[in-house]
Amino acid sequence: MKLAFYALFLTSADRNVANSPGAKKRARQAVNRRAHNVGMRAMMRTYIKNVYYAIEKGDKSAAEAAFKDAVPTIDRMANKGLIHKNKAARHKSRLNNHIHNM
Repeated sequence: MKLAFYALFLTSADRNVANSPGAKKRARQAVNRRAHNVGMRAMMRTYIKNVYYAIEKGDKSAAEAAFKDAVPTIDRMANKGLIHKNKAARHKSRLNNHIHNM
């Protein structure tokens, strides 16, 4: 299962890059880490989109609830280094301003 998932991210050029055993291991780790980061980034974007969808509907209470769910996720991604802390602050600020202006 894991090897099949790993192979999805490799191209023919990527398979022959590493020569030493340590470089091969780092290449495997990089692919697995990238796959994990892609999922985490998608999760964060989904939480952000949920806030915007609630704002578009005009439901302020739903937007506030979605915002309360999104903030810890955005902060967690910033603490993990997936996004910069300033980007996290910018997302939270813009979402909060949109909700406030409803």
